[in-house]
Amino acid sequence: MTATDARFDIKLNQEDKNIFAQAAALMGTTMAGFVRTAAKEKALKLLERESRITLSPKDFKAFVDSLDAAFTPNPALRAAMELARKDVRRV
Repeated sequence: MTATDARFDIKLNQEDKNIFAQAAALMGTTMAGFVRTAAKEKALKLLERESRITLSPKDFKAFVDSLDAAFTPNPALRAAMELARKDVRRV
């Protein structure tokens, strides 16, 4: 599939179509090109924003403190590690 094989059709009311047509003309592109570019920009901004985790200063400090704290395995992890030592053969 090449970049132009996929289709995406939408229905617009006349007012929205007129807005897109005017904006496309100002940009010197087709309406389809304008809508494609605008939708992609919006989608990329949304994906970038939603893939980030934002913490308050208090939460960030708690997170860093927990990473810096000494790790002590709980009983379930100790049992799993012991089982792995018995059953896993290293080559």
